[in-house]
Amino acid sequence: MKLLLLLGLVALAQCLPSKIPLRKMKSLRQRLEEQGLLEHFLKQHPHNQASKYFPVLAGTTSSEPLQNYMNNEYYGTISIGTPAQEFTVIFDTGSSNLWVPSVYCSSRACENHKRFNPSESSTFVSTNESVSIAYGTGSMTGILGYDTVTVSSIQVANQIFGLAETEPGTIFYYSPFDGILGLAFPSISSSGATPVFDNMMSQGLVAQDLFSVYLSNDDKSGSFVLFGGIDPAYTTNGISWIPLSAETYWQITMERVFVGEKAVACYFSCQAIVDTGTSLLAVPTFALKRIYKALGANSEGEISCSAVSSLPDVAFKINGKKFTVPAKAYVIESDGFCSLGFEGMDTPTESGELWILGDVFIREYYVIFDRANNKVGLSPLA
Repeated sequence: MKLLLLLGLVALAQCLPSKIPLRKMKSLRQRLEEQGLLEHFLKQHPHNQASKYFPVLAGTTSSEPLQNYMNNEYYGTISIGTPAQEFTVIFDTGSSNLWVPSVYCSSRACENHKRFNPSESSTFVSTNESVSIAYGTGSMTGILGYDTVTVSSIQVANQIFGLAETEPGTIFYYSPFDGILGLAFPSISSSGATPVFDNMMSQGLVAQDLFSVYLSNDDKSGSFVLFGGIDPAYTTNGISWIPLSAETYWQITMERVFVGEKAVACYFSCQAIVDTGTSLLAVPTFALKRIYKALGANSEGEISCSAVSSLPDVAFKINGKKFTVPAKAYVIESDGFCSLGFEGMDTPTESGELWILGDVFIREYYVIFDRANNKVGLSPLA
């Protein structure tokens, strides 16, 4: 009886929610700016955020593979192999693969990042499969392998991941992260690789088939991803559940977008993706112009810092309810200058109107990504 009780307690302990802290660090954009490289880089590499979600667009713009992550500031640590080799990654709900640089990578971009060495892991299993993940016209190319991946206290056995061999371009050299851990659905995974969270579920490593995200404001610490649970301390304002419209990205249907009380876009409903891997609010280019005009910004999205206190909320009507983002959240101040936290993107006409609810939106809500019921839960933090 005691043995059964002990085994039960061990099993329970293995399935307790596991929280991995996220560090807020300087973004890649800030690092390039400090090096005096940002203006030149942006001229050389025009960018369309939509290329992340529509790879067909990657060939229509000269963007680097990691340019979608230029503004990200939240990073966490995982380890791969036995003994553990640590890597700093972006936990990205807008992609599905796990990859890190490897010792096989000779690109300059890999020189100043941690590189996985398979020969130093007793649990690594090699494959003959190659992988190529396009984030723009360039792509991360490498090979696939299997090993133990540790995320906080969760050990995922036989996790398939990409070992990068090439990182074209210079952008990755300055990036504060080593790799990316995708948390979207298997249907969009390159090379059919099983995502990390899917293995957590199938191996019975999480108590619930969901994970939740809290992103702190400003420079506050405390940001985290919680695997397998919901922290009740962040849901005191209740949870609004929104069904997914597609099991690819964390995609939902949005009914309207408002600036104050005035509808400015998404008049006949549109699609939105809740994406921790996108820092800003990415919106259709035509809608961006309307938002700038409604908020009194110039064509570059710049606005007087003194006007911020009088700016209205931007609201997204989803599943019959308005989810607001106040001016203090969507205005970004840097060195005494203020700009709006929106960026334009061009999507294929046949795909309809697509919006990306990135970190500017997520910081206002505790977000639950529920795989068991294919829903997103939003709990206001204010």
